[in-house]
Amino acid sequence: MRKINSNSEQFLRESELYKRYIKRLLDFTLSLIALIVLLPILILVAILIRIRLGSPVLFTQQRPGKDEKIFRIYKYRTMTDERDEQGNLQPDEIRLTKFGKALRATSIDELPELINVIKGDMAIIGPRPLLVQYLPLYNEYQKRRHEVRPGLSGLAQISGRNQISWEEKFNLDVKYVDNISFLLDLKILFSTLFKVFKREGISAADNITMPEFLGNGLAANQIEAFSKEAAATKDEVFE
Repeated sequence: MRKINSNSEQFLRESELYKRYIKRLLDFTLSLIALIVLLPILILVAILIRIRLGSPVLFTQQRPGKDEKIFRIYKYRTMTDERDEQGNLQPDEIRLTKFGKALRATSIDELPELINVIKGDMAIIGPRPLLVQYLPLYNEYQKRRHEVRPGLSGLAQISGRNQISWEEKFNLDVKYVDNISFLLDLKILFSTLFKVFKREGISAADNITMPEFLGNGLAANQIEAFSKEAAATKDEVFE
């Protein structure tokens, strides 16, 4: 029992050291290198977007980050500005062209978020940053996803992405918050690259994009059960 406690304490110390110092340093360094290496591709994609979808090339939007601090996220544009006779934007399935679908399927549209990582708004691995209007809809358990920087990819993304429910996503987000480690981040990173290559989980089962989050009816006992599950897996290395 003493040996188990000792291993658990060592894991917690190493995890805390990684979260406080090493993770941010790695995020900044790797994102800067990736931005420099991918610069020719980024410029080429920007030119193609300008020709096929028009201007602006970048899609920007306010998103909540760590501690619910609002920042502006950068992504490549994937939709047209096509509108109906009343001037309202057409549905996503009309505005999302084949070219836009290709950008999303390969996750190329997410590459400008490397700028957000360098700035410190985001991390390479973490819960995905969602819409600002969702903030009042979270329960206390789900709000815990904002205890860390949002990421380019996370545990929810390698576990189904847009093909799992909001409840499952938030459960995985909080599970990640309670289990952050270098090995877990490495596993998520390689799993993300594998899934992008296979183009898995890009769209929800019956939607071109993920349906809007409209709140939830989680009971207090469900939240408590999820919290206990997260606490029970603190020393877990995800396989």
